[in-house]
Amino acid sequence: MLRLLTALLALAQTPDALTNLRPEHPRLILLDTQLPSLRSLIRQDPQARHIYQQLLEEARKLQALPPVRFQLVNGRMLGTSRLCVDRIYTLALLYRLDSNPQYLERALAELRAVSSFPTWNDNFLDKAEMIHAVAIGYDWLYNSLTPEDRGLLRNAILTKGIRDALPVYQEERWWAVNRFNWNLVCNASVGLGALAVAEDEPALARTLLRYGLQSLPLAMASYAPDGAWAEGPEYWHYATRYAVYFLAGLQTALGQDFGLSAMEGFSNTGAFRVHSSGPSGKSFSFADASETPESAPEMFWLAHRFRQPVYAWHQRRQLELSNSPHALDLVWYHPEQTTPQQARWPLNVCFRDAELAMLRSSWDDPNAIFVGVKAGGNRGGRGHAHLDLGSFVLDAGQTRWALDLGRDDYDLPNYFGTLRWTYYRTKTESHNTVLIDSQDQDPAAEASIVAHRFQPDLAFVRIDLSGVYPGKLRRFHRGIALYKRQHVIIQDEITAPRPVEALWGMLTDAEVSVSGPTAELRKGNWILSARILVPAGASFDSVSTHAPPPQAPNPNTRKLVVRLPDKITNLRLIVSLTPHPNSQPPPPLSWRPRPLNYW
Repeated sequence: MLRLLTALLALAQTPDALTNLRPEHPRLILLDTQLPSLRSLIRQDPQARHIYQQLLEEARKLQALPPVRFQLVNGRMLGTSRLCVDRIYTLALLYRLDSNPQYLERALAELRAVSSFPTWNDNFLDKAEMIHAVAIGYDWLYNSLTPEDRGLLRNAILTKGIRDALPVYQEERWWAVNRFNWNLVCNASVGLGALAVAEDEPALARTLLRYGLQSLPLAMASYAPDGAWAEGPEYWHYATRYAVYFLAGLQTALGQDFGLSAMEGFSNTGAFRVHSSGPSGKSFSFADASETPESAPEMFWLAHRFRQPVYAWHQRRQLELSNSPHALDLVWYHPEQTTPQQARWPLNVCFRDAELAMLRSSWDDPNAIFVGVKAGGNRGGRGHAHLDLGSFVLDAGQTRWALDLGRDDYDLPNYFGTLRWTYYRTKTESHNTVLIDSQDQDPAAEASIVAHRFQPDLAFVRIDLSGVYPGKLRRFHRGIALYKRQHVIIQDEITAPRPVEALWGMLTDAEVSVSGPTAELRKGNWILSARILVPAGASFDSVSTHAPPPQAPNPNTRKLVVRLPDKITNLRLIVSLTPHPNSQPPPPLSWRPRPLNYW
């Protein structure tokens, strides 16, 4: 909070944000003075050259495609805006590097098309990303534009875009006072648009920048204290890349970022991305997130800004996995890299406030065990949260064993409204936690990590989930441990004032076979052996994860559950999960059951 107040005070003492405006174009993100070193990098660095060649191939494909068309899908044009952003970055960058007129003409076709749209939509997120696209095209191609094209693009930025931000700021509406991804996306896009046209509209640009620089710290404060993002890793990427677009644009256009990048937690936010990625290449996909991460070129920028080569290592590895670079992967490419192992990063970490933990057996073993554990609040991710407190994901043998299905279709009726908790993927039932009386967790519930210990043979976290079922449970603690870097132990301790039904569950896309208190999950060349250690009489079962239309049907997944013989008022349930190659027996387990207080 002190850092936030300090940043706001500094902004309040900055009467004219345009004092040091770079007079010439391009001024946003990539200056012409940087192009020679970028060309040299392409010649000298094999991965940078590969990224460049992939961008050339993408540009070649674009030559055969028409520009984006104006269309609203369920009242939205966000997909069109995003497509335009990506196309303009690719084409404009390649033109600046190679001076090939084909790239200029193809980019102009895109820019002329979207500048002639009747609207960039009333939904400001759609509008914001289109402002971003046209601002970059206008700025990066400025010196090759005719006066007519400059006028067309500048007028579109003003009349279809940034002027509409004024009432949002003045009336302190929605994204201007929001603390999550909308704030960063909208403020960054409006700010880049204002900087692009600042010499022609200085009064408007100055006003918008002042408002934006006062609004942005509200969301930047969400990175505190240690860089985690409560909306999940996918929205971390969305929010952080826009924060970085703007910070980079401020630095190149004005020579400073007004202290925003120095706000608490932001220097460590790349570590959140690294720690939440499993050795399978999949992310800890809680909330409305996909387990397949997108390329995050902002990691290269963060590596430069904070002298953190592990961030660059992670992004270079991600590019090898995804093989789909963004133009800014080349602009911000960071040739220096260090593995987490070389940098002596810890294997296990807790992110406080967001209340997340990640445990792993190794950084450099591709078959390592990885566990992501979710506490926090069911409101912590705001509109993107699921009822998933206590849930976990599990990797081993380069395989994701315990799944989080992530989001469903955003166009489902009232997905972000009154029907949200009726959909399977957002309900507690679809997450890897304990379901009580077949009911959902309280949407307002919070859970915290109350204990942890990270030692070589035993790394664990303990979560207090007592408030997730108000009125039903007196106490509910869950411990998740990585034991001897070979076994995952999950222990639940529950007391209830009256008998309740408790159902332990874990979603998987592996082949499942059950036999009383043991189960085997098979996938590829690996097995996950599961055992119920306590209580006697409990047994495994496998149940369907099918959801009826119009929801995603969740094909090829099952839920491994633990059935208890009776309802419970006091329960200690301990499950062990041991991965091993199918050509080998599971390593012996010497775990001695004991209360969580004695872990």
